[in-house]
Amino acid sequence: QVQLVESGGDLVQAGGSLRLSCVASGRTISNYVMGWFRQAPGKEREFVAGITRSGGSTTYANSAKGRFTISRDNAKNTVYLQMSSLKPEDTAVYYCAASSGIFAAAPRTPRMYDYWGQGTQVTVSS
Repeated sequence: QVQLVESGGDLVQAGGSLRLSCVASGRTISNYVMGWFRQAPGKEREFVAGITRSGGSTTYANSAKGRFTISRDNAKNTVYLQMSSLKPEDTAVYYCAASSGIFAAAPRTPRMYDYWGQGTQVTVSS
């Protein structure tokens, strides 16, 4: 089992930046493909970004491309999501997730992930 704890969510103005962190405990994250998802009120949880075990491959939702960067530090057991040029539509609870599956690229489907954090709120004001 791996436990995931997200942090870094905040209230920011449009155009601002935030860095989310996801710290894992219980097992090393080098064993997992990692992903970031988000869920806005009344909407389904959606994929934001993912990264393979070594960090050699990253995948982004179209809404995140060019603005968000996912990275990982396996030595620190931490995954990051750097977000810039934030928009009000980025407002959501952001979740970190870990998958033990074998993939060439991080999957975009929530059910492919085995472990989830509790989420951190990101609010972008206009």
